[in-house]
Amino acid sequence: MMALTHFDGDGHAHMVDVSDKAVTARIATAESWIKMQRETFDIITEGRAKKGDVLGVARLAGIMAAKQTSTLIPLCHPLPITKVSVDLTPDADLPGIRITATVKTTGQTGVEMEALTAASVTALTVYDMSKAVDKTMEIGGTRVTLKDGGKSGRFEAE
Repeated sequence: MMALTHFDGDGHAHMVDVSDKAVTARIATAESWIKMQRETFDIITEGRAKKGDVLGVARLAGIMAAKQTSTLIPLCHPLPITKVSVDLTPDADLPGIRITATVKTTGQTGVEMEALTAASVTALTVYDMSKAVDKTMEIGGTRVTLKDGGKSGRFEAE
């Protein structure tokens, strides 16, 4: 089994030195969902939320969050992000919203944390904008579904 990279030989947390890694195109996609009551789902999808466009604001929050990941996660490198996209798909079967965030860069380390942060903050923003009508919402399923670029190559979740 591989060792955890964010700890030195003495067990102290440290930022991984990526200076010798090759600069490559990198991409990561993460997903999440937020379940809610049917009435809340209808309010959001019909555009009747008192705070405004829930999905539009949540999309913007996710994009902004990806760009702030290194200030939120202590050992993340600040990266020159070249693209962030956040897709929110209403799913009547949940009922709720499915979230997919994709982040790209050309650099020496991957953007999995940026994609996860974008997906998470998007879900949290949907919650924040809708909590007045539904405090029972549930966020889950947050995971990396795609990672490509760099020495470790491509990963795709099943």
